[in-house]
Amino acid sequence: MNIDTAKIAFKWPQFLRACALTSALFMTAGATSADETCQSPYMAKIVGQEDFVYVWTLGMEGVGDEQDKLVTVDVNPNSKNYGKVVNTLSVGGRNEAHHSGFTDDRKYLWAGGLDTNKIFIFDVHSDPAKPKLTKVIDDFVSKSGGVVGPHTTYALPGRMMITGLSNNKDHGGRTGLVEYSNSGDYIATHWTPTDSDLRGAVKTGKYADGYGYDVRVLPRRNAMFSSSFTGWSNYMMDFGKMLNDPEAMKRFGNTVVQWDLHARQPKKVLDVPGAPLEIRCAWGANHNYCFTTTALTSKIWLIYEDQQGQWQAKDVADIGDPSKIPLPVDISIQSDDNMLWVNTFMDGKTRAFDISDPFNPKQVLEQKIGAQVNMVSSSWDGKRLYYTSSLLANWDKKGEDNEQYLKLFSWDGQKLTEQFSIDFIKEKLGRAHQMRFGAYSLYARQQTDKPLDLLAKLSR
Repeated sequence: MNIDTAKIAFKWPQFLRACALTSALFMTAGATSADETCQSPYMAKIVGQEDFVYVWTLGMEGVGDEQDKLVTVDVNPNSKNYGKVVNTLSVGGRNEAHHSGFTDDRKYLWAGGLDTNKIFIFDVHSDPAKPKLTKVIDDFVSKSGGVVGPHTTYALPGRMMITGLSNNKDHGGRTGLVEYSNSGDYIATHWTPTDSDLRGAVKTGKYADGYGYDVRVLPRRNAMFSSSFTGWSNYMMDFGKMLNDPEAMKRFGNTVVQWDLHARQPKKVLDVPGAPLEIRCAWGANHNYCFTTTALTSKIWLIYEDQQGQWQAKDVADIGDPSKIPLPVDISIQSDDNMLWVNTFMDGKTRAFDISDPFNPKQVLEQKIGAQVNMVSSSWDGKRLYYTSSLLANWDKKGEDNEQYLKLFSWDGQKLTEQFSIDFIKEKLGRAHQMRFGAYSLYARQQTDKPLDLLAKLSR
């Protein structure tokens, strides 16, 4: 084979530039390839500016088409559509839209309905600005063996772990975790331990109630944690009626369960009285702890591994005045593990706690967001916080206090400054609940040329 060395020498600088560019593009697609800080560690992260926020929204009687929908908002400040709704996708009827989560490859967003038990799967990678509904799972209850109320949809490698809130026997709080493949096929149900069936777990205190709510993992410790809330008969009841029903108020969870992540085996039942809701685990390589807050007792709890390698639970701070029951709802941990944001529904406030010492959180900020506030999502770089308003259709406030919104605030380490607000009732969208972030960088869409096309061009 004859080789023209002169031609090779001439092409060599272009070839090196092409290789460097190709490598950079692939690294960018992987490295900037997740999401707000409450996402699964198995997912890639949006470490810079997100392009979109997907808001899973409850249909509202008398507002727009009255259907649950996925609302896409452009949040890139360099976009001409910044702060505007760029797409809505209705799913038919009102299902009590609540939480959503991406698959580990971030190609699909799974969103559940607490009332109808349907799970809606959206393609968010083909066109991040315009998600497409690709599948509806409508046999969740029968396939799972009776789990009701799909809540958290959480990414594991090739799997989605779904927490339930209830069951189809008594519509109470006893429930389980339900495992699916990324393609939407049922795999297994992992029932939460109860006094009558601990399923191999150790009961450490007064409770083993079998209730469920959220799930998070610390893979390096082979640990998975689930929290507890209440059943269908409570969360579908009018809030005022429930508060005045002594029996209903007894039907709330009081536990966090430690699981063996790989074996899906419950190991330990920890007492965390007062309905522990969201769990947020630290990101630092040696930070073996997670936080949760209790809705009914307004406390921050630390779930931590002690020096003997045993997991423990400890209440470490009060949120507001617990006697006034501000009702802590969503929380968000910043990626440096130094700040925990805590929302309280009743007073519409967000609070920032310095958690650099996780055993001694200190409140450093308190700010009114609206008449009511529920969800909070922090960007990975810690510069932006998004807030939404709706808790549950029957629990939201009435009249003028029933504000429904998405709000973006910038955070400079000292103060929150509002950047934009979208009125979901005025825009005929409904009740804004949970947010998930999207970005073109996840799919290398910021480049018009493919890496190999660029290599071909530069080598000519």
